Amino acid sequence: MSLITTPNLRDPDSAYAALLAGHKGLSEAESQALNARLVLVLVNHVGAEVFAEALDLARKAG
Repeated sequence: MSLITTPNLRDPDSAYAALLAGHKGLSEAESQALNARLVLVLVNHVGAEVFAEALDLARKAG
């Protein structure tokens, strides 16, 4: 499996809204902890190889 880098969401606005809703009412520290847990859940799902590709891409984009 390799990282999908082309748009792949049917409704990206809904995905973004869900992400924002998940953070609603959280302090900055709680929000950061949620992000960390979310990343770990997704890493477990996609695997270490795809995660490494995604991390590399994200670092280069920033």
